[in-house]
Parts: sequence; structure tokens; C-alpha cells
Amino acid sequence: MDKRVILIVMDSVGIGEMPDAWEYGDEGSNTLGNISREVGGLKIPNLASLGLGNIAEIPYIDAANNPSANYGKMGIKSKGKDTTTGHWEMTGIILDRGFPIFPEGFPADFIKEFEKRIGRSVLGNEVASGTEIMERLGPEHEKTGKPIVYTSADSVLQIAAHEEVIPIDQLLKMCKIAREMLIDDLMVARVIARPFLGKVGNYTRTNNRHDFSINPVSKTLLDYLVESERKVTAIGKIKDIFANQGISESFSTKGNFDGLTKTIENIKIEGSSLIFTNLVDFDMAYGHRNNVKGYAQALEEFDARIPELLSVIKEDDILILTADHGCDPTTASTDHSREYVPLLVYGSKLKRAVNLGVRPTLTDIGVTIADYLEIEVGFKGDSFLQDIQL
Repeated sequence: MDKRVILIVMDSVGIGEMPDAWEYGDEGSNTLGNISREVGGLKIPNLASLGLGNIAEIPYIDAANNPSANYGKMGIKSKGKDTTTGHWEMTGIILDRGFPIFPEGFPADFIKEFEKRIGRSVLGNEVASGTEIMERLGPEHEKTGKPIVYTSADSVLQIAAHEEVIPIDQLLKMCKIAREMLIDDLMVARVIARPFLGKVGNYTRTNNRHDFSINPVSKTLLDYLVESERKVTAIGKIKDIFANQGISESFSTKGNFDGLTKTIENIKIEGSSLIFTNLVDFDMAYGHRNNVKGYAQALEEFDARIPELLSVIKEDDILILTADHGCDPTTASTDHSREYVPLLVYGSKLKRAVNLGVRPTLTDIGVTIADYLEIEVGFKGDSFLQDIQL
């Protein structure tokens, strides 16, 4: 049977601030710990059984006596705390400087040229919460047809539009134009289409979000796999994060439940060497909205499906559960947080309960996967494969 790795990124599920969190204004951030404390204890027995509570102290979550997975936590060596940075690092790219941010909005000359190219003026051009600016500027947007442009503390340009005012195809075209224009000092990590529906006071984002990332700045694990004629299956926004580079096939998803369902379906099918999944709801639907109860419920719903996930893992599969950054909904900030991320590694032919310690970089994941799949890669890290193999 062919070796295979299933890599699931629980988007934004951080496990405590990194030593340099103060540089990002994220002192005290601890996505898992603070949520569990806030709700009086997360009900996540399956993740706890794998060893989540062994990684770090999480209020109300006991360490397992004999966890069924190997466990540790990882720091992020790259500068930044965004989705692209985290995913790129775990596949081999360490960035020595963060993507540009625009705390005062985008330059006037850029906005003027963008308006010229799309044939209409825009609203916003400010740092804002997506849900807040949608409610505040949504009525004017519906009245005028002007798209809402905004950014955040992360390196991103977002364009929000009501689907009945600006159809999806037109919104995506606007995003592509922005992506083409954002070069050199304006090269943000992502341009994001943020479609929504409903009426004022009851606007709701739809699942037709689309990310336009820049191309990876160097070859990633995904490229090396495809060049070695290995199949890479991307589930969720992985395709967007890597600009569809190094991906054999991809599946769009509508939330965590659908993402996990598609992951399980693909595990049942042989042929892929890597199934790479991003579960976005933790971050998009709850972290950025400071919705503590919603985030807790999403974690508990994910936990409830862990037995189903483990039941389809095949003999030569390795399952890796991790995250790309934090997004603590208990803090005043609605942005990502600079945190360590959990590492759980499970496989029927692996040792269990091995403490993998504190890894200095997410790249250790990419090197370990390459090691297990026996391919050569052009980036460095410390493989933990020898620590967990029987």
C-alpha cells in the first residue's frame, strides 16, 4: 500500500502566545486556553485523548495518561501571523519579512487607478472588521453599487459586495484586477472576495468567498511532490493559498463540516500522497468575529467527528493535525494572534504518546512529510519521523 499523509490545518487554533507576541500586540493571546476558560471547559474528549491537553495547559482539559497520538507545539519562524505565512512555512518557505500592511488604508493613487480599471468608485478603504464595515456601509453599497474595500492588521485587501448588487463573477473580476495591481511595495499576501446577502441589520457573508494569493516565492513541498509524480489533493482554501501551484486536484468547501466530509471521502479513495485540508470556520466565522461560544461549538463539533476520521485512516497513513496561527476571540482584537500551534501526529504504524517538544518552525512538518514519502526537497528543517516510527 502506498504511503500517504493527511494534513489538516485547524485554521487559527493557536495554543498560547509566542515569545515575540508583544511585537504584534498579542500579549496574553491563547486561542484554545482562553476559549476553554471562558466557556467553563471545552468538551473535546477525542482531541484530549489524542494528546491535545498534553501539549500545554488548557483550562479544564486534562492531559491524557496514554495519548493515542504523538504531540508537541510549533513556533512560527517567519515574520507575520497570517494564513499564507503559516501554510507556506509548513511547506518549506520561511519569510524574513512580513507582507506589507496598510493601517491607514491603501494609497490614494492606487485606489484612484483601481476605480478607473473597474469603472466605478469604491467605499471604505480603511482598516475594519468585515462584519462591522458590511453593516455600516452595506446600505450605501446597495444604493450606489460601489464595492466596499477594506483591510485589517493582516496583509490583505478585501472587497465586499452584495451578491444581488455585484454578481460573483464581477466581484471576482475586480479582485483579479486588484491582485494584478498589488505589486512591489503593495504586494499584499491575499486579495479576498467577500460576498454577502441579506438586508441591512441582517447581512450575512456567503460561502462564495475566494482568496487570490500571490504565487509562492519559491518551491514548496507541494511542488516537489507533483514533480515526483505524487498526487496532491487540496481541500478548502488550500488551492487559493498556494495560487493553485503544486496541486493535482482540489475541492472547494462550504464550512468545516463539509471540509471534513470531503477529507474523509478522499481518504477512502487511494491515489493521493498528500491530502491537505484547511478548516476555515474557526478563523473566518468565529475568531475574527470574537464569537467565543461559536468558536467553542465549532471545536466541539470537530471533536465529535474525530472517531469517524480515525476510522478511515489506513494502515500506512499518517494524520497530522495542526494550525497556521491563532485568532483569540476573547481578546479585544479581531485579528490573528502570534501564537504557537498544536501538533498531533497519529498513525497505526507509529509510536504513541511521544512528546515532540517545542518545534522552532512549522517547516518541520514539511520535512517530515518529505521524509516519510521519500522525496528530496530543497528546504531545511528537522524531521520528527525517526522519533515516532516503530
